[in-house]
This record gives sequence, C-alpha cells and structure tokens, in this order.
Amino acid sequence: MEWHTTSVMPSLLQLLLLLLSTSFQLGLPMSSEERHRLRNQVVEMFDHAYQNYMDHAYPADELMPLTCRGRVRGLEPSRGDVDDALGKFSLTLIDSLDTLALLNKTAEFEDAVRRVLTDVRLDNDIVVSVFETNIRVLGGLLGGHSMAVLLRERGQHMRWYQDELLHMAKDLGLRLLPAFNTSSGLPYPRVNLRYGVQGPETRTGTETDTCTACAGTIILEFAALSRFTGDPVFEEHARRALDFLWEKRQRNSNLVGTTINIHSGEWVRRDSGVGAGIDSYYEYLLKAYILLGDDLFLQRFNIHYASIMKYISQPPLLLDVHIHKPLLPARTWMDSLLAFFPGLQVLKGDIRPAIETHEMLYQVTKKHNFLPEAFTTDFRVHWAQHPLRPEFAESTYFLYKATRDPYYQEAGRTVLENLNRYARVPCGFAAMKDVRTGSHEDRMDSFFLAEMFKYLYLLFADEEHLPFDVEDYIFTTEAHLLPLSLSTAPRSQSPPAGNSTVLPPLGEELDDSNFDWTCPNTRLLFPDPAFPRSLREPIRSAVDKSCHMAASRSEPGLGRAPLRARDFMASNPEHLELLRRMGVSLIHLKDGRVQLVQHATQAVSPVAAEDGMRFMQEMMELSSQQQKEQLPPRAVQIVSHPFLGRVVLTAGPAQFGTDLSKSSTGVQGFVVVAEPYSGCAELSNAALVAGHIALLQRGQCMFAEKARHIQRAGAIGGIVIDDNEGSSSDTAPLFQMAGDGRSTDDVTLPLLFLFHKEGNILLEALREYKEVEVLLSDKARDRGGDPDGQEGDCTAEEHDHAAPSPSIPVDQSQAITREHDESTNKEPPGPEEKSGDRDEREEAAEDGDSSSPSIDSLLADWKEDLEAFQQMEKDEL
Repeated sequence: MEWHTTSVMPSLLQLLLLLLSTSFQLGLPMSSEERHRLRNQVVEMFDHAYQNYMDHAYPADELMPLTCRGRVRGLEPSRGDVDDALGKFSLTLIDSLDTLALLNKTAEFEDAVRRVLTDVRLDNDIVVSVFETNIRVLGGLLGGHSMAVLLRERGQHMRWYQDELLHMAKDLGLRLLPAFNTSSGLPYPRVNLRYGVQGPETRTGTETDTCTACAGTIILEFAALSRFTGDPVFEEHARRALDFLWEKRQRNSNLVGTTINIHSGEWVRRDSGVGAGIDSYYEYLLKAYILLGDDLFLQRFNIHYASIMKYISQPPLLLDVHIHKPLLPARTWMDSLLAFFPGLQVLKGDIRPAIETHEMLYQVTKKHNFLPEAFTTDFRVHWAQHPLRPEFAESTYFLYKATRDPYYQEAGRTVLENLNRYARVPCGFAAMKDVRTGSHEDRMDSFFLAEMFKYLYLLFADEEHLPFDVEDYIFTTEAHLLPLSLSTAPRSQSPPAGNSTVLPPLGEELDDSNFDWTCPNTRLLFPDPAFPRSLREPIRSAVDKSCHMAASRSEPGLGRAPLRARDFMASNPEHLELLRRMGVSLIHLKDGRVQLVQHATQAVSPVAAEDGMRFMQEMMELSSQQQKEQLPPRAVQIVSHPFLGRVVLTAGPAQFGTDLSKSSTGVQGFVVVAEPYSGCAELSNAALVAGHIALLQRGQCMFAEKARHIQRAGAIGGIVIDDNEGSSSDTAPLFQMAGDGRSTDDVTLPLLFLFHKEGNILLEALREYKEVEVLLSDKARDRGGDPDGQEGDCTAEEHDHAAPSPSIPVDQSQAITREHDESTNKEPPGPEEKSGDRDEREEAAEDGDSSSPSIDSLLADWKEDLEAFQQMEKDEL
C-alpha cells in the first residue's frame, strides 16, 4: 500500500493504520488457542461418530444414525449399486483404522485391530464392488498395517503384532484378482468374495461396462500390497489395467470417457470431466508416480492434465466435454466429486487454478451449508443431496499446506461448524437428503470417518500434535496412508505394454513445461501475500451475484434472467424471439400440440445456447408433471430435548392448507396422537389436541377430511404417517397430499406427510420422551443461531418449484428434442432405478446430424442424468 498525503500524521498512528490495512487484506493468522480448540473439536466429533458406530452398529458395515442401528446388507431395503460397498466385513471399522492412529488414539487403534482380526471374515458369499472394496477395505487394511508397524517399531504399542492385517489384505487381494480375468485386463465392476466371477453361484460376471475410475483406481493399493508382500501379481494386474486405459484414450484430445466396455475397449459414455466416473483415475496417475517413483505415470498424467486445462477447465468452472469434440460441452452442471481436483492441482504444483476453483466451491458451500451433489453453472442446486463427502475438506487442507494462508483454516472452520450444526444427530452424523430443507437421510458412510476427520485434524493440528510425519506418506483416494518408502521396495520388472502406452502419438512433441518434476516454491509463485486474495475476490463476487440477475439484459446470457419454461407463452412475440436467440425452434403440430427443437449451433452465442439447453431442461421437467403443481419437500424438525433441532425428517406437502414456504417461522408445537388415529371422525381427545400438532395415520378417508377434523379440535397443524410398513423417503419419490375434489379453502392449518420409516422415528421419540416438540417448515431452521447468508435470494428462488404450468400443451408424449446431449434438472433417481445405456445416438450427435431423434432415443438421452447420478453413488470418491 502506498501513502500519498501532505498532512502531518503522528508516526505511531500511521503505523497502526498501515498494520490494520495489511491485516484486513491478508487475514490474521488463527491463534494457537483457536487452532487447538478446533483440533480438539474435530477429535470430539470423530469420537461421536466412531463411538456411536461401535455402540449401535458394529459389527455391521455402517451406522444408520437416525434409527441408531447398523446397516446390514439384505436386512435393509436395497439402495441399488450404493450397497455394493457393503460386504459384511465391518466396513466402517476397517475404514477408520488409520484415522484412529492419526488422531493419537493408540489404545482405541490397538483394540480396533484386535477386533478386525477376531471378528471380520472376508470369505462371505456376497457380491461387492471391486472399486469400493479396494479403496475402502484393502486400503484400510494396508493403512492399518502401516500404522501398526510404525507403532510396533517404536516399542510401546502393538508389540504383539505379527503383520496379521497384511495377511488379511493379501487374502482380500486374492479374492479381488478373479475380477481382472478379462481380455483387456480391465476388471469386472463386481466380484463375489467367495466364488469370484465365473459360474452361476457368483451372481456376477455378466457385466460389460465399468467406469474409468473403477478400473483406474487400483494401482496404489495393489502396488503397495505387492511391495509389502513381495508378490508382484497385484501390481502387474493394476498396471495392465492402467496401460489399457491409456491405450484407449482419445488420441486427438488426450481425454478419456466416463464408461468403457471391459471386453472391447469401446467408450460407452464419451463425456469427459474430472468428476464422477473419472476423477480418481487422474488422481492415481500422479500419486502412483509419487509413491512408486515411476516416471511413466507422471508423463501420462501431464499429458492428460494439459488437455484438462485446455478443454475442461474454464476457471473457476470444470465442465464436462465430449472426448471426440472437446470444444463441445457435455452438460451445464458440475458434480460435487470434482471438489478433490484443487487438491490434486496442489500436488501438481498448479496453485492458481486450484485457488480459483476452490473459492468457487467455497462460495457454493456457504450458500447451501454443504456442496450439493450437483449444481449448475450459475451455482444453483441441481441434485440436492449431500452424503457428507470429504473432497472439499481435502482440497482445503492441501491448499493450506501449500500456501499457509489462514483463509483456508477459516474455510475448514465453516465445514466443521456446518457439520455440527446441520448434520449432527444424537447417534452420529446424518447425511443431508436435501441441502435446501436441511432434511436428513439415515446414512453415515464409512468414508466420512476415513477421510473427513483426517483432513480437518491436519488442518488445525501443529506438527508436535501429530504422531508421525505425514510427509512420509501418500494419501489414497480414501485418505488411507501408504508409506513412501515403498518406492524402494522390489517389484516385478514387467515390460511396458508398448511404446504407445508411454509416449504420445507419433509426431506429437512433448511440451517440456509439462515435466516439472517438483512442486514449485509458493513463495516464488506469490511474492505478494495478498495475491491469493486477489484471485478469490472476483469469484466470490460472481457467485454472490448469481442470485441477483440484473434487469438490463438484452439477450439470453447477457444480463437479465433468461426465459424460464414456466413463464413461456407461445403467443408472446418477445418469447418467440428469445427462443430464436437460444437456438430453439417451435413447431405447431396438426393435433394442436407444440414441438420444441433446439439446435445449439443456431444460438446467437455460446451463453445463449446454454440458456436454451436449460430452457429445454425445464420444459421437459414441466411436461413430465402433466400440468400438475409440484411442491418442494417440507421439513419436520424435532426441536425438543435431547434432539434440539438436529433430527430433520423429509416430509411431503399438501396441496391445501397453510403454505409453509410463505411462513418465515413455520409452525411449532408439541405432538399428540389423534384419537381415532385415522382422524376420519370427530376426535375423542380434542382437549389434548387443541393447541398441538396432531399425528394421524394414512388411510380410511381423504386427507382433507383428516385436516378438517383436527382443525375443528383446535390443532395448529397435522402430520399424516404412512400406513405402508417399510416405506421411506430414501427409496420412494416425494409424496404430496391432494384435496378431496372440492374447495379446501376452509383448511387453514399446515398438513405434512411422513413415510412409515420417518414417522416411526417421530413415534419412537414420543414413546421414549413423552413430550416431543416439532417445527413444521419449508426447510430446517438453524440449530444454533442463524448462519450467515442462509436467507438470501438464491435459496428462496430454489424453493420456488410450485410454478405455474407452461402455456403450451406439452405432455410426455411430445418430441421435445435438441442436438446437444444434456441432462434434465430434476431430482436424482431412486437407488434401484436403472440407467439407460447410450449407444449410436451419441455417434449421430457427433456427426452433426441436425434431424430430430426418435422419442425413444430422446428419452434415452435424458436418462444420462440418472446414469451419472448412479455412477456418483456407486463410485464414492
């Protein structure tokens, strides 16, 4: 800062102002006391999660924190592919081993190792995900073995240990090897732990496709297993799979697709990004070089990275593209798994784009408390779930490690506080079912303990508080710790698969700048400590402004909010002109219906084309509603002791009664079970119900009739509980209660619907605590003081789903078509929903065919969104 003044200022005051200005620009370092407090809080939070797992779930694979019991595969309703991570091998315990060691919980670590050795079996007749079992279980056993050896060598603990975890790891590795018995070397996505993949008793081995990350995220664990045991077979198979993926990259763009045929090597899904389905493939190329010291991995990573930065990176965004036409975007939204990428860029040494992307993710996190599973390029919720993923915390830690900027410790504090405020429940931490309402899902994945608490602890811990030097280890994608000393261990000297697996295509020269063999000195990158802040400010402003569109926009993409499907009127000439600018054509069919077709290449600008794609998304969603009003989910929040607002149940709305979205406070009161429970007659306990919220059972009469009966009894609200045993918001679509075919204007209280599982949580609380107070609202209220920025325009707009239907008669039978492949902005599929495969339709799109596809092809195209979501759930990275 420069001072230019002619006035006389006392030197002390001048110095004070200069110091204050500098502090404001750079941010004061977090005090030692505050770091220690936050470090201890991380430990307490881990204890809360781990001990509840041990008390209520062990030896089950995972904890169900809302119902305080273990998730045992086969005993709970199937969640589809996400359950392939569960193998009846006490997953959470194994995944937590090296976290216990890092957090200085040596006694608990030793006890956990003994439990694994005595209780865990790996020969179960169960089909599991090769990818998940590798990164979580094999990685957990190897990380635990590394910690056990470290403690044993120090002589105070684990002196009895005789490499038992390593023997278990080899046993598991041998059980995974049959999956690699393919002509390509790419593994089958699933394997039976007892029977392998061949034969009818395996119940697997018929799959043809796998994701790139599923096949390319093996090398760290398998190479470590080979070098720990001296058996080269594991590393050889992992290298063969990586060689094949490299061979099948698109040679012009040097990108890989998302899904590949494990037999032919053909790309099934040709979209490419750094998020779900691909992410840890890139991560493992760079980390394999760091762990194993093989230059080949770094060469491949650098070639891929150059293409990522050329085509996918649009700072601060990271947007998927098509591998054959990398200048053509594949979608207008991002998934939360890409949040790991800034951390990988730190390892690469490319700090500037890491700062920019991380800041974008941080601002989205602050808007919604957590990163939604997917969000649009204008930072709105696309998929609303958040299963307590650790990738943002991971990148936050690596950026702090690289820059020592206290800003990243403050970002970590935000993560920590939001977890405590919104996800913490009496029996652990519950995933967020909807970040907009704050409702929970009965789920606490093992990766939460394996990763989240490691990165948060390291963010706030001083070196003297760490039991070992983390610089001597590499973090796997599940944050398991593998020692760098493995690089000097012997390995098989298998020849490479060919020159094409090492070098780029003939005639293509390597850019020497790609081959920086060390990370750069951040002091040289940022001689001015304020420089990182200068990168963050424009991004923060861009995200902040995304919810306050200026009204001065003259065309789509250039200022004011674009045309929304719900506002469109086919008779409005201005709307027709806006469609033309977005590349959307309107065709009147002979039967009176209207067909919409988009050609992205005919839009006046790329931004207008994106607006057109979003318009088509919205129109498809509105058409699927068949003119019926769709209301967003509501929340039933238990606010009385001991819950104190930490348990939030997803509730379905009623199409009548009080509109909770228009109430700033919601309706709060104690619950009383109506008599009769059906609510289909005048209440016999009206005196008790008066001034309270009535609990009712579904069935025997119309919902509006139930509402009228409890209203006449003086109730202030009602909750209808499903009588279909086993129903749950986890597996069923949102249910909303319709009226009775006549005017319901006389119903003035709010009525919400809970599925059987969520209703039982409320009834169990009432049985145990006698007096239970709940809040009925459009979204959960703050558990401990209003968080900053929670009532902004962005959130309000995202809740506005009860929009009027479009003015044109669009229904599901219409051919709403477009040239550019894009996904619908709707809620993700249920876990058992199957995804449509993409086939020759993508080839047609790449050939530039502008003709309208068939309705079957169109619907299959729109299923890509569902497939991508299932890939995210299946691959948890």
